[in-house]
Amino acid sequence: MNTVNLVPVYPEIFLLIATSAILLIDMFLSDAKRNITYALTIGALLVCIGLNVADYSNPTTYTFNNMFVSDPMSNLLKIFCYIAVGMTLIYSRQYATDRGMLGTTVGGEFYVLALFSVLGQMVMISGNNFLIIYLGVELMSLAMYALVALRRGNAVSTEAAMKYFILGALSSGFLLYGMSMLYGATGSLDLMEVAKATASGTANKTVLVFGLVFLVAGLAFKLGVVPFHMWVPDVYQGAPTAVTLLLGGAPKLAAFAICIRVLVEGLFPLAIDWQQMLMVLAVLSMAIGNITAIVQTNIKRMLAYSTIAQMGFMLLGLLAGVANGNVSSAANAYSSAMFYSITYVLTTLGTFGLIMLLARAGFEAENIDDFKGLNQRSPWFAFVMLILMFSLTGIPPTVGFYAKLSVLQAVLSTGQVWLAVLAVMLSLIGAFYYLRIVKAMYFEDPVDNSKIAVPSDMRVTLSVNGLAVLALGILPGPLMAICATAIVKTLAS
Repeated sequence: MNTVNLVPVYPEIFLLIATSAILLIDMFLSDAKRNITYALTIGALLVCIGLNVADYSNPTTYTFNNMFVSDPMSNLLKIFCYIAVGMTLIYSRQYATDRGMLGTTVGGEFYVLALFSVLGQMVMISGNNFLIIYLGVELMSLAMYALVALRRGNAVSTEAAMKYFILGALSSGFLLYGMSMLYGATGSLDLMEVAKATASGTANKTVLVFGLVFLVAGLAFKLGVVPFHMWVPDVYQGAPTAVTLLLGGAPKLAAFAICIRVLVEGLFPLAIDWQQMLMVLAVLSMAIGNITAIVQTNIKRMLAYSTIAQMGFMLLGLLAGVANGNVSSAANAYSSAMFYSITYVLTTLGTFGLIMLLARAGFEAENIDDFKGLNQRSPWFAFVMLILMFSLTGIPPTVGFYAKLSVLQAVLSTGQVWLAVLAVMLSLIGAFYYLRIVKAMYFEDPVDNSKIAVPSDMRVTLSVNGLAVLALGILPGPLMAICATAIVKTLAS
């Protein structure tokens, strides 16, 4: 009897058991003791970080008949997913409490659903089989649908959840249909077998390309890029801000991972085909995202269009892997895209953290006007927001500048100068709406002069978040080297 190596799936097994235990424990807790659920949730994420750190230096391991893989890329992205979700929960504790999202009617489901979404992301990141990847996508998505609708009495949140659910089901259909066509063409759902069949030239090229089109469409929805972006602004604005951050943070890392798994590891012989598709998605996303964001007055909606543009920029790294049949720049391009994804998520965490910082019971700080005069109310948090806006714009010495520079260098190395110039021009358009928030904070009088009350854990985490964005911009080398090593070792396996 064959034995299954469970060591690579210890983090997933632990998280599933921990989440189930937290759900049961929370049933017996009163509202006054809801902090126990919060502490257990953060503790579970810390243990998962420890398990993945311990596994990081181990060689690439496949288990469950090659359906699940543990490699440097998966371990690194999972660690950042835990960090992103943990920081989100710290930022949102007071926000969720003030809005009854942790009350008797709802209980600690906010934390439990957040953990189930993380579990789905972990499966997505380590999936080495189309069905396993799809299982992870659905586990994450179902938890997110429920989270968006968590404020049951709020009509806007319910509407956002309905839109997200319907369009999410459509994207899942695209993914499944694409996977079924690839299965029909190659005879396997295993990514390594698909790669071999595709490289051998025996598979029907027409069926492969049709399957690829549907697959890219499904992935584009998960990334929220044009023309599959219609859900992003409505869901970002309609969902509670804490849930918006759960949507806009860690899932972007998981979506990046399945792009690498499916497109690079599974369908690399078709790189010329999918790179052209990604180029169209990237250009449209940067153009429509940046231009539409200019006219937004709701900051969550503005950041939604900003996300569309930023994901378009990340796709530039993925489409710069192969040029004229030359794959020498592939590792550099994919590691630049990975670095961009990680640093973008880090910046997004701080931005939405500050929105929740300014919100209070009965008041949502969702308009740009709500940031007016923040420097007079809290110079330190105005400075943190300044760093984050500079990073999203790509202004040195923040990490956003280096992230954009590394992606542009990857594009230039393929000879696509026009694409790099276009990306820079569209980024300059984006600078307008980011710097508008800086202007409101420093050069306009506050609309609200009330004191900003900040829980100590949120104050420390938000400060560290802002300083990390600055520090990684001054010293980007270590994280960039870790990303490069992870991609090289992952592709080599």
